[in-house]
Amino acid sequence: MKSIEGSVAAVTGAGSGIGRATALALAAAGARVAVTDLRLQSARETVGQIVDAGGEARAYALDVADPARVRHALAEIQHELGNPSILVNNAGIAVGGLFLDTSLESWQKVVSINLMGVVHCCQAFVPVMALAGRPGHVVNIASMLGYTAMRGVTAYCATKFGVVGFSEALRAELHEYSIGVSAICPGIIRTNIISAGILESAELDVEAKRGEIDRLYEKRNYPPEKVARAVLSAIRRDRAVVPVAPEAWAAYYLKRWLPGLVRWLGRREMV
Repeated sequence: MKSIEGSVAAVTGAGSGIGRATALALAAAGARVAVTDLRLQSARETVGQIVDAGGEARAYALDVADPARVRHALAEIQHELGNPSILVNNAGIAVGGLFLDTSLESWQKVVSINLMGVVHCCQAFVPVMALAGRPGHVVNIASMLGYTAMRGVTAYCATKFGVVGFSEALRAELHEYSIGVSAICPGIIRTNIISAGILESAELDVEAKRGEIDRLYEKRNYPPEKVARAVLSAIRRDRAVVPVAPEAWAAYYLKRWLPGLVRWLGRREMV
């Protein structure tokens, strides 16, 4: 999809972090942006920033875990902005903890949002994009943990590996419709995903551990705007799997060149 200007782009989880940065970048590139988020006020704040910068956007409340609400949001977007040709599935949560400590409730929640949320949005939006007969693009925000397994993030890895695999299969199917599909694998990015996530442990002080991980992310200080730039590049260049931060690229190549080392690292307590 060579040109973003004039298109309608829908971004989930766009009230903060990578979603907000991506919505702003798409608007700056000339797209009319449907800014969706579980918290409508957060979506409205993103829209305010877009409008202040001279762009066009509308805010929508959306729980991606609910397929009926996804279909309703699509209908609203079509009515107010037109048929979307770009879909960015960014909404997600973090779940940390060893498998033996992770509750079934946490498994169900992370799967319903991180994996099934992507499926729900694609089921609603992709048929509209395919019937339009124009080039389009689906961007699924995955993770470097979508191709690199580590201890302590079993549930999160399961969903992100699923997103990468789903994206590659969907890409093969949508090629005939001139719709590209990209899985973006950011790395350690400065967002609120850790503070807003679920962390479970039978032995550790959970909040102390959360603070330790938060400090790592703050020290890394890799901004979401760099991920947004990678998203736009993936749309324009039709890239399949896109690592972003240096650690994501390192893991991507190590998995292929030195898989034994990656498995050894995965058994270590990294944080």
